[in-house]
Amino acid sequence: MILTFAKRSALVLATLVVAACGDEPPTLDQEAITLKGGRESNVGVTSGTSLFDAFRGKDAGVKVNRFLWTASLDVLDFLPVQSADPFTGVISTGFGTPPGGSNAYRATILISDPALDARSLNVALQSRSGPVGAETQRAVEDAILSRARQLRIQAGNF
Repeated sequence: MILTFAKRSALVLATLVVAACGDEPPTLDQEAITLKGGRESNVGVTSGTSLFDAFRGKDAGVKVNRFLWTASLDVLDFLPVQSADPFTGVISTGFGTPPGGSNAYRATILISDPALDARSLNVALQSRSGPVGAETQRAVEDAILSRARQLRIQAGNF
């Protein structure tokens, strides 16, 4: 049975309307954090997003743990930040050489959850010759998690 254009359009429209239903309207909270060197950055946190938010111009994204976000920027401060999007939780850097090192690295960090947890943090490291070893990547992730815990204790939120 071949559906007519009008029936197909109605079916697509009905699907979009049902998919866009959400239980609460989206909210956006801005929280200022102080980065290394005294710079301040606003971290946005969104909730209650729907499909139609893309058409309304509203910011949609995941909740980002502010301690993991700040710790990632602190630990990898020798890498030039190319893009940082707190609404999706992604930080991309260019190549940089760590203090006392000779190899250049770049990183992509994904913070996918508001929890201060190792599962919330994903780090992808690359050298100019390709991906780095698992032990190097794990050491960077551990350094970020340790710094995030320090920041949480300093903030008194433990």
